[in-house]
Amino acid sequence: MQYKVLGKTGLRVSELSLGTMTFGEEWGWGATKEESKKIFDAYVNAGGNFVDTANRYTEGTSENYVGDFIAHDRDHFVLATKYSLYDKPDDVNYAGNHRKNMMRSVEASLKRLKTDHIDVLYLHAWDFQTPTEEILRGIDDLVRSGKILYAGISDTPAWIVSEANAIADLRGWTRFNALQVEYSLIERTTERDLLPMAKAGDLAVTAWAPLAGGALTGKYLKANNDDKRMEADNPRLSERNNKIAKAVVNLASETGYSPAQIAIRWTMQKNQVVIPIVGARKLKQMQDSLDAVNIELDKEQMHQLNKVSAVALGFPHEFLKQDRIKGFVLSEKGDQIDNHRT
Repeated sequence: MQYKVLGKTGLRVSELSLGTMTFGEEWGWGATKEESKKIFDAYVNAGGNFVDTANRYTEGTSENYVGDFIAHDRDHFVLATKYSLYDKPDDVNYAGNHRKNMMRSVEASLKRLKTDHIDVLYLHAWDFQTPTEEILRGIDDLVRSGKILYAGISDTPAWIVSEANAIADLRGWTRFNALQVEYSLIERTTERDLLPMAKAGDLAVTAWAPLAGGALTGKYLKANNDDKRMEADNPRLSERNNKIAKAVVNLASETGYSPAQIAIRWTMQKNQVVIPIVGARKLKQMQDSLDAVNIELDKEQMHQLNKVSAVALGFPHEFLKQDRIKGFVLSEKGDQIDNHRT
């Protein structure tokens, strides 16, 4: 396991993050505490130190389990959790990005995690109601109090993240240093604006669902008719996505790697700032995913995967990359301009 610096900080995190949404059985498909501990130990023994959870995961059980598992060496781990999603579905102030819910949620997470501080607190999803300044000032107060050390943001439009960090930098408040997004061979639309924004703004990127909910392992390609009917409403199942999954499975058979290893490795090589979040319901799944750090896809293999999963970047990106438009913008001698700054 190698390590990366988290955004514009000095914090060192492992190149794979442990996703713990499967820790607990309240949602009907998770792992027991015993199996969760085995998954956790496999990750730690491989060198991982970056643990990702949230207040809502398995109704709080995930945070409870994680708190127990890290207690023996709390400061070794980089502990990330999230706020925003509801803890009481019938109470409007038990959800959202606002200060009241932020403070309440953090206090509840600290109790479940059995710790006095959270290393990285993510805003879980943008609510389009709370003023950006209120969120930033609340986060800054939490940092100044020592209850959180760093801030991240998840599932939020690029322009909002960029604006928020500009405000934070201008006012000397805590900025967002990590961005969490869905990113995989099946979901590449984050390459339009979110990933370029993160690179330009020096944010680390943690990628959830790098296996697209298991679709990239090929499991749905072998589904029987009953399974296909049950999964009919799954947005990750389509003719395009099945074609991508088949390409991953075919490459796996050629290389001897597993489909999961190839899918995870692609996210790591495609964008160097990306830290995949790997989760599992069973120990063997985690062991398989962890081996992604030990493989390398060559240029031709990356080309095959890039081609089959390509997405249109849309406007203005497709417009601006046209030779005719570049000629108008840069002049007919544009190709003679050295882009390196002097």
